[in-house]
Amino acid sequence: MKTIFVKTPLGPAALTGDKNGVSSISVRDIAADEVIYDEVIPEELEDCVYQLREYFSGERHEFDLKLNPSGSDFQKKVWDALQEISYGKTMSYLELSKKLGDVKAIRAVAGANARNPLWIVVPCHRVIGNDGSLTGYAGGLWRKKWLLEHESPYKQQSLF
Repeated sequence: MKTIFVKTPLGPAALTGDKNGVSSISVRDIAADEVIYDEVIPEELEDCVYQLREYFSGERHEFDLKLNPSGSDFQKKVWDALQEISYGKTMSYLELSKKLGDVKAIRAVAGANARNPLWIVVPCHRVIGNDGSLTGYAGGLWRKKWLLEHESPYKQQSLF
Protein backbone atom coordinates (compact mmCIF):
# COMPACT_ATOMS: atom_id res chain seq x y z
CA MET A 1 0.00 0.00 0.00
CA LYS A 2 1.42 3.39 -1.03
CA THR A 3 0.48 6.77 0.41
CA ILE A 4 1.44 10.16 -1.00
CA PHE A 5 0.50 13.77 -0.34
CA VAL A 6 -0.54 16.13 -3.12
CA LYS A 7 -1.47 19.81 -3.11
CA THR A 8 -5.06 20.80 -3.85
CA PRO A 9 -6.85 24.16 -3.67
CA LEU A 10 -8.55 22.86 -0.52
CA GLY A 11 -5.44 21.75 1.31
CA PRO A 12 -3.11 18.77 1.32
CA ALA A 13 -4.68 15.49 0.23
CA ALA A 14 -3.44 12.04 1.19
CA LEU A 15 -3.87 9.38 -1.50
CA THR A 16 -3.52 5.69 -0.66
CA GLY A 17 -3.66 2.72 -2.97
CA ASP A 18 -1.99 -0.27 -4.51
CA LYS A 19 -2.29 -2.50 -7.58
CA ASN A 20 -5.88 -3.30 -6.53
CA GLY A 21 -6.93 0.35 -6.78
CA VAL A 22 -7.23 3.60 -4.86
CA SER A 23 -8.42 2.87 -1.33
CA SER A 24 -8.58 6.36 0.13
CA ILE A 25 -8.35 10.04 -0.70
CA SER A 26 -8.66 12.46 2.17
CA VAL A 27 -8.06 16.15 2.65
CA ARG A 28 -6.05 17.16 5.69
CA ASP A 29 -6.51 20.10 8.01
CA ILE A 30 -2.84 20.88 8.38
CA ALA A 31 -0.84 23.78 7.05
CA ALA A 32 0.45 23.14 3.55
CA ASP A 33 3.99 24.04 4.62
CA GLU A 34 3.90 21.29 7.27
CA VAL A 35 3.41 18.59 4.63
CA ILE A 36 6.16 16.88 2.73
CA TYR A 37 4.76 16.52 -0.76
CA ASP A 38 5.89 13.57 -2.78
CA GLU A 39 7.78 14.44 -5.94
CA VAL A 40 7.83 10.86 -7.18
CA ILE A 41 4.34 9.50 -7.69
CA PRO A 42 4.00 5.71 -7.38
CA GLU A 43 2.68 4.09 -10.53
CA GLU A 44 -0.38 2.84 -8.61
CA LEU A 45 -1.44 6.44 -7.89
CA GLU A 46 -0.41 8.24 -11.10
CA ASP A 47 -3.90 8.18 -12.67
CA CYS A 48 -5.47 9.41 -9.45
CA VAL A 49 -3.10 12.38 -9.18
CA TYR A 50 -3.54 13.21 -12.86
CA GLN A 51 -7.34 13.02 -12.71
CA LEU A 52 -7.56 15.09 -9.52
CA ARG A 53 -5.43 17.79 -11.14
CA GLU A 54 -7.75 17.79 -14.15
CA TYR A 55 -10.78 18.02 -11.84
CA PHE A 56 -9.41 21.02 -9.98
CA SER A 57 -8.46 22.76 -13.24
CA GLY A 58 -12.05 22.29 -14.48
CA GLU A 59 -11.10 19.86 -17.26
CA ARG A 60 -12.54 16.67 -15.72
CA HIS A 61 -16.15 16.04 -14.74
CA GLU A 62 -16.01 12.26 -14.27
CA PHE A 63 -13.38 10.02 -12.76
CA ASP A 64 -12.20 6.80 -14.34
CA LEU A 65 -10.17 5.12 -11.63
CA LYS A 66 -9.84 1.63 -10.25
CA LEU A 67 -11.26 1.98 -6.75
CA ASN A 68 -10.77 -0.33 -3.78
CA PRO A 69 -12.40 1.24 -0.72
CA SER A 70 -12.80 -0.69 2.48
CA GLY A 71 -16.33 -0.78 3.87
CA SER A 72 -19.46 -2.83 4.47
CA ASP A 73 -21.64 -4.02 1.61
CA PHE A 74 -24.21 -1.35 2.54
CA GLN A 75 -21.58 1.41 2.56
CA LYS A 76 -20.29 0.29 -0.84
CA LYS A 77 -23.87 0.33 -2.17
CA VAL A 78 -24.25 3.93 -0.98
CA TRP A 79 -20.86 4.92 -2.42
CA ASP A 80 -21.81 3.37 -5.78
CA ALA A 81 -25.03 5.42 -5.76
CA LEU A 82 -23.06 8.59 -4.99
CA GLN A 83 -21.03 8.06 -8.16
CA GLU A 84 -24.25 8.30 -10.16
CA ILE A 85 -24.84 11.92 -9.07
CA SER A 86 -23.68 13.94 -12.06
CA TYR A 87 -21.10 16.70 -11.90
CA GLY A 88 -22.80 20.00 -11.09
CA LYS A 89 -25.90 18.28 -9.64
CA THR A 90 -26.99 17.63 -6.08
CA MET A 91 -29.28 15.16 -4.36
CA SER A 92 -30.80 15.20 -0.89
CA TYR A 93 -30.21 12.48 1.67
CA LEU A 94 -33.91 11.62 1.37
CA GLU A 95 -33.68 11.30 -2.42
CA LEU A 96 -30.61 9.12 -2.07
CA SER A 97 -32.41 6.88 0.45
CA LYS A 98 -35.36 6.55 -1.94
CA LYS A 99 -33.01 5.73 -4.81
CA LEU A 100 -31.50 2.96 -2.68
CA GLY A 101 -35.00 1.58 -2.04
CA ASP A 102 -35.57 2.42 1.62
CA VAL A 103 -36.69 5.88 2.65
CA LYS A 104 -36.38 4.82 6.31
CA ALA A 105 -32.65 4.18 5.86
CA ILE A 106 -31.90 7.90 5.66
CA ARG A 107 -29.70 7.89 8.79
CA ALA A 108 -27.77 4.82 7.66
CA VAL A 109 -27.30 6.43 4.24
CA ALA A 110 -26.05 9.63 5.88
CA GLY A 111 -23.69 7.56 8.03
CA ALA A 112 -22.26 5.72 5.01
CA ASN A 113 -21.92 9.04 3.20
CA ALA A 114 -19.94 10.44 6.14
CA ARG A 115 -17.57 7.44 6.05
CA ASN A 116 -16.79 7.79 2.35
CA PRO A 117 -13.05 7.18 2.06
CA LEU A 118 -12.71 8.56 -1.47
CA TRP A 119 -12.96 12.34 -1.26
CA ILE A 120 -14.25 14.00 -4.46
CA VAL A 121 -13.97 10.83 -6.58
CA VAL A 122 -17.00 9.42 -4.76
CA PRO A 123 -18.86 12.74 -4.61
CA CYS A 124 -20.42 12.80 -1.16
CA HIS A 125 -20.18 16.60 -1.34
CA ARG A 126 -23.11 16.51 -3.80
CA VAL A 127 -25.52 15.33 -1.10
CA ILE A 128 -27.39 18.14 0.62
CA GLY A 129 -30.22 18.62 3.08
CA ASN A 130 -33.83 18.21 1.98
CA ASP A 131 -34.25 21.99 2.20
CA GLY A 132 -31.19 22.63 0.01
CA SER A 133 -28.91 23.41 2.93
CA LEU A 134 -25.29 22.34 3.15
CA THR A 135 -25.37 19.76 5.87
CA GLY A 136 -22.56 17.70 7.32
CA TYR A 137 -19.30 17.25 5.51
CA ALA A 138 -16.27 15.51 6.99
CA GLY A 139 -13.92 17.91 5.21
CA GLY A 140 -15.73 20.98 6.56
CA LEU A 141 -18.72 22.83 5.13
CA TRP A 142 -16.47 25.49 3.57
CA ARG A 143 -14.90 22.77 1.40
CA LYS A 144 -18.30 21.39 0.45
CA LYS A 145 -19.41 24.88 -0.58
CA TRP A 146 -16.20 25.37 -2.59
CA LEU A 147 -16.65 22.04 -4.40
CA LEU A 148 -20.29 22.73 -5.28
CA GLU A 149 -19.40 26.21 -6.55
CA HIS A 150 -16.48 24.73 -8.53
CA GLU A 151 -18.88 22.31 -10.21
CA SER A 152 -21.69 24.80 -10.74
CA PRO A 153 -22.44 25.78 -14.33
CA TYR A 154 -23.49 29.17 -12.95
CA LYS A 155 -20.40 31.12 -11.95
CA GLN A 156 -20.87 34.13 -9.71
CA GLN A 157 -19.17 37.15 -11.16
CA SER A 158 -17.41 39.58 -8.91
CA LEU A 159 -18.85 43.07 -8.95
CA PHE A 160 -15.63 44.68 -7.82
